[in-house]
Amino acid sequence: MFQRPANHRLSSRELVTLGTASQVPTRTRNHNGYALFWDDEVFLFDPGEGTQRQMLHAGISATALTRIAITHLHGDHSLGLAGVVQRISLDGVPQTVPITFPASGRRWIEALCDSTAYHHRERLALQGLSHDGVVPRVPGELHGPTVLRAARLDHSLEAYGYRLDEPDGRRMDPDRLAAAGITGPDVGRLAQDGTLRTPRGTVRVEDVSDPRPGQSFAFVMDTRMCDAVWDLADGVDLLVIESTFLDRDRGLAREHGHLTALEAATVAARSGVRSLVLTHFSQRYTDPAEFEQEARTVFDGELTVAADLDRIAVPRRR
Repeated sequence: MFQRPANHRLSSRELVTLGTASQVPTRTRNHNGYALFWDDEVFLFDPGEGTQRQMLHAGISATALTRIAITHLHGDHSLGLAGVVQRISLDGVPQTVPITFPASGRRWIEALCDSTAYHHRERLALQGLSHDGVVPRVPGELHGPTVLRAARLDHSLEAYGYRLDEPDGRRMDPDRLAAAGITGPDVGRLAQDGTLRTPRGTVRVEDVSDPRPGQSFAFVMDTRMCDAVWDLADGVDLLVIESTFLDRDRGLAREHGHLTALEAATVAARSGVRSLVLTHFSQRYTDPAEFEQEARTVFDGELTVAADLDRIAVPRRR
């Protein structure tokens, strides 16, 4: 079970940044690792080296994990998988934990999942991605009504970004329900069926409720600017996106298949992103304020220049 510190504000939907460095970790930044808490689901994205220990520091148990999603098979995004999988086995995690990854990286995923001698008790489902689209759920996986989608990015090897969407719903209005004489189990029947016959006549769900837009999250790691970046980021509540370089080094960014802070913030601004998280910083930069200053030239929404073990809540519903 996920255990928060006693003084931490409870939030059922939040991101924990386990690591925020790019290729080379620093004294203050671990390799990548991101845990997204979404109601009863816990997604672990890109577990780089040291992720298991960072989970300990963050108070996150392996038993909480419901899915692992890997964007690509560079070491700073995947070397920690070996330790996390062995911890899943050691702790006897009862649910099936799918591991999503680019299909071309299967041999490395299989090697990481069986990298040393241990007693295999883990329940894993390896899901290699070969095209854009919805990621299927698997038997035994714990999940809610959310939809996970993947889109191919433009990096130096096959890479996918991810987007999580909650379906739109409706919020029942207690006053209108009371006026219509609807209580108890009838509320659930109305929500499920859309209409309910009562002694006062037929009531439609629209008569006693308001639209409740679903929330969304996107995770965009190592990539040059491409259509998939825009597609994944479009209108999301929370965008986690790499900003490996500052714009003064945009030539290096393109050469190595990365984004600058200015590019990442431009995507967020033009896509209507509500909360932007910049991460995956090159070790060449020592002042995080430079990333904020660059991003603020184009983006005026909620902005986090991520540090290790930050906790960032998904914004309240629109």
